[in-house]
Amino acid sequence: MKPKLDDDWYPDNFDWYVKWAATVCILISIIARAGGIEYRSIDLGVGTIGVLLWLWVSIMWKDRALIMLNAVSAAMLATAFLREF
Repeated sequence: MKPKLDDDWYPDNFDWYVKWAATVCILISIIARAGGIEYRSIDLGVGTIGVLLWLWVSIMWKDRALIMLNAVSAAMLATAFLREF
């Protein structure tokens, strides 16, 4: 019998590391966007990763507003990233 996965599979402060990794990714994305059109793929790729990580955090926190915001943002960024290639 397989054990049931619950909210305790990660350390207590795991969400802290994920949210800061996500924040760093989004800041890198903004820097790339400010750098110009030649950095668009970096902006879209790293931004998508950052928003997906924030989506993960919002799911851990069970915050519906953040889940909605980050799910829609991830879909839009991922679509733009795929259109780039």
